[in-house]
Amino acid sequence: MSANPADAGTLQPAPVSGGTARREDGLVVGIMGAISLSHCLNDLIQSLVPALYPILKSSYALDFGQVGLITLAFQFTASLLQPLVGMFSDRRPRPYSLAVGMGLTLSGLLLLASAGSFGAILVAACLIGTGSAVFHPEASRIARAASGGRHGLAQSLFQVGGNVGQASGPLLAAFIVVPNGQRSVVWFSLVALVAMAILVAVGRWYGRHLVAASARPRGAVQHHGLSRGRVAFAIAILIVLVFSKNFYTVSLTSYYTFYLMGRFGVPVQTAQVFLFVFLGSVVLGTALGGPLSDKIGRKLVIWISILGALPFTLALPYANLTWTVVLSVPIGMIMASSFPSIVVFAQELLPGRVGVVSGLFFGLSFGLGGIGAAVLGAVADRTSIETVYHLCAILPAIGIVAVLLPNLRAAPRGGSVQPAANGA
Repeated sequence: MSANPADAGTLQPAPVSGGTARREDGLVVGIMGAISLSHCLNDLIQSLVPALYPILKSSYALDFGQVGLITLAFQFTASLLQPLVGMFSDRRPRPYSLAVGMGLTLSGLLLLASAGSFGAILVAACLIGTGSAVFHPEASRIARAASGGRHGLAQSLFQVGGNVGQASGPLLAAFIVVPNGQRSVVWFSLVALVAMAILVAVGRWYGRHLVAASARPRGAVQHHGLSRGRVAFAIAILIVLVFSKNFYTVSLTSYYTFYLMGRFGVPVQTAQVFLFVFLGSVVLGTALGGPLSDKIGRKLVIWISILGALPFTLALPYANLTWTVVLSVPIGMIMASSFPSIVVFAQELLPGRVGVVSGLFFGLSFGLGGIGAAVLGAVADRTSIETVYHLCAILPAIGIVAVLLPNLRAAPRGGSVQPAANGA
């Protein structure tokens, strides 16, 4: 990764340790572990928002539409700001911006714990969304910088941290927040403080990395050889695939507990545990998707991971409780495996624009999820929560458009992609 000399000049030069120098061209394990852990803590906090929905719905007499608006406030804020943050970080990387973003998340968390009205809850959700907007593009950039050219693996490790946090949030909520109420959310401020300390240490490494990168001579930027039109078309296809994945996924992350409680009569805590099972499968799918795409290609993994979930999503609305939980596992695994490949594929289409790409696709992930939550909440209010799952079952069929993606041949480790021999 390179930095503008003008940007690097704003940093105080620090000696690069011998260990860092030796690992400069390889996977920097310590930094990948730290950025993955901080992603875990960040998304654990964020997952408390949907985990609180049953409590908030009961305490404030909210309807499903209002529940969807909470998700929209959080995810749409993140969606709007992430591409802008990514664009800024491409031009002027800021090593300590991640800690600042976590501070915004902490502020939202404290407000969420003390909120006494629906309006205050929406403001808290917006603050948490803003913290997410600052965190994700720059953290994804640092993961790529520490990847040693193993971009799929690094993106999976980074995203697995977030998935673990998302999976842990509902489980912790089931045993801490549900029994003790909304105000018990304040205890999770300790998680945010730990994450801020980790991100300050990551910022020190990243500052040294930027200085070292600016001191090295720049090589010519390799390109895949595709025209701007074909690149724009491929990015549009990836956006359609993110829409398919996220619109379906939000039906589970936001409304799965209500579906289980309404259709099968399970208690809140049991529904949260079953949500944890689904989110755990998402972790496993994310962990496998990136490394697999390094081996067999991004396009093939994207194709399989979107369209491959279709048989299971079609069966889910007709299943009993046991099979509903069982089917949620392959759905989570298969669909989650696509996102690391989508992000890296887009980064290869737009070399040198890591921040913009990461901000765009993480932002789309949040934004489409927020819009999906609001739309599906309105549908549930007018029909039923079961109807939502019947309608969403066909969404993975959209994955067939992955056939229109260009074929990019993998580059040597640390290099850039090359056009496929067939010119696709």
